[in-house]
Amino acid sequence: MSSAASPPPGSPVCGSTVPGAPAPGSPPAPQVPDEVLLARAYLLRVAEPPAPALARFVEEHGPVAAAARVRRGEVPEPVDGETAARRAADRAAADIAAAAACGAWLLTPEHDEWPQWPFSAFAVSADPQLAAPLALWVRGPSRLAELCERAVAIVGSRACTSYGRHVAQELAVAVAERGYTVVSGAAIGIDGAAHRGALSIEGPTVAVMACGVERAYPAAHETLLARVAAGGLVVSEYPPGAVPAKHRFLVRNRLIAAMAAGVVVVEAGMRSGAARTAADAARLGRHVMAVPGPVTSGVSAGCHRMIREGAELVTRPEEVLESVGRIGLDLAEPPTGPGRPTDGLDRAAVLVHDALPARAPRECGWLAMEAGVPQDAVRVALVELERRGLAEHREGRWRRRPQCAP
Repeated sequence: MSSAASPPPGSPVCGSTVPGAPAPGSPPAPQVPDEVLLARAYLLRVAEPPAPALARFVEEHGPVAAAARVRRGEVPEPVDGETAARRAADRAAADIAAAAACGAWLLTPEHDEWPQWPFSAFAVSADPQLAAPLALWVRGPSRLAELCERAVAIVGSRACTSYGRHVAQELAVAVAERGYTVVSGAAIGIDGAAHRGALSIEGPTVAVMACGVERAYPAAHETLLARVAAGGLVVSEYPPGAVPAKHRFLVRNRLIAAMAAGVVVVEAGMRSGAARTAADAARLGRHVMAVPGPVTSGVSAGCHRMIREGAELVTRPEEVLESVGRIGLDLAEPPTGPGRPTDGLDRAAVLVHDALPARAPRECGWLAMEAGVPQDAVRVALVELERRGLAEHREGRWRRRPQCAP
């Protein structure tokens, strides 16, 4: 993961850090003009995401012209409906300064580090609520485009079980070891376990927030979010100071889905944010995977429904990587069970082994009759069975070795 250099003096993203905060991030070269940063920062505060009408308006007119027209109220009715209530709230410069104070900066589509390819899925989605973000506030040293090149989202229930927490963490460790970014929402439960799994091996991870990037939400994850920001990224489309709200968690889930090649759901109720993330992922053309749980567990009911409706059932990291990895190269090996002493024997040897008595030894003729195998084949089989320690010879007769009882 690469670190960005400090912003030049006078840059709108320049500012002092709060005590204990990471060093301020900075936009990668080339610098985006200040007027573009200010315009997009203004628009992020004016409209509540996802704001599909405003997104189309910005695409058509450019951010600077679109912001000027929004301020004047000279916009089509759909855009007016998304911006009228906050039109006068022009705090762009203050938001950029507040972000810089906590080591964050504004990443825009004009930056080279904007994840163009992953976010292109928004443009082809038929769902208007799956609009691309106008910009993103990011905190941390890493580059979002690079992190999204190979990424897996792991999400699930806040009220998870110890089983779910273990599975999420183990999956995160395994995919991070293979160089994949772990994307999640920093919530209590499965999300937190996923982030911790990646961090445990110093792997890349991205936390997508439903509030300002400077906020530690939930408060119990203050240290966790600081660790994510120290090596990965904390991301939000909500401006500094924005508080979490129920609808914002649902809206931000589309970003989690878009940043990853696939979404793994580990424990989810029938109606849950994780189920929403999986639905967004499906509409964006991403792989949707679900981990099964006990059929009696309500916290896995959503996963089981997803599997019935077409989600890929995954139980091992290898199966996740097979879904999101390179075609023909990242194939999961079939799971192997415990080996048996008789594995690899031909059919005649298996029949002779089954016929061997456990106590009183028998001669070859008796074994041939019992196994239904010619005596010559019995003799060949007995040599192999003795070599493997599966049969023993006593005074011209044969029996099964005591430790090899069926």
